[in-house]
Amino acid sequence: MPLSEQEQRLLDEMERHLLQNDADVVTAPSGDRSLSYRNLVYGALLLLAGVGGLIAAVALGSSLGNVLSIIIGVVAFLAMLAGVMVAFTPVRRTEAPRPSHAKESAGSASFMDRMNDRWDRRQGER
Repeated sequence: MPLSEQEQRLLDEMERHLLQNDADVVTAPSGDRSLSYRNLVYGALLLLAGVGGLIAAVALGSSLGNVLSIIIGVVAFLAMLAGVMVAFTPVRRTEAPRPSHAKESAGSASFMDRMNDRWDRRQGER
């Protein structure tokens, strides 16, 4: 069933509005903070150590005694909590953000830069 002229105009207007808003979202600056790969690794290791400590506290609970088992469990839980906090704490970027229109080679450009470049090329074709 074909669309009426009014429905077609409304659909075209909605598409233009959507494309304009999506372009604004894609090019919006993400701020000066980001997650660090190093912090993610350290946090994950600390989290795994905490899980190991908690398992050890439960497994050795009867042979170590209840009080020592509880202390080890609490320390392990705090280690897990610290690991999550370390992993997801954003760090301040030291370099200035690059302009999104700068052309880079495909190997050195970030994923978002490549997606922004593809978006710009598609918008230029219309």
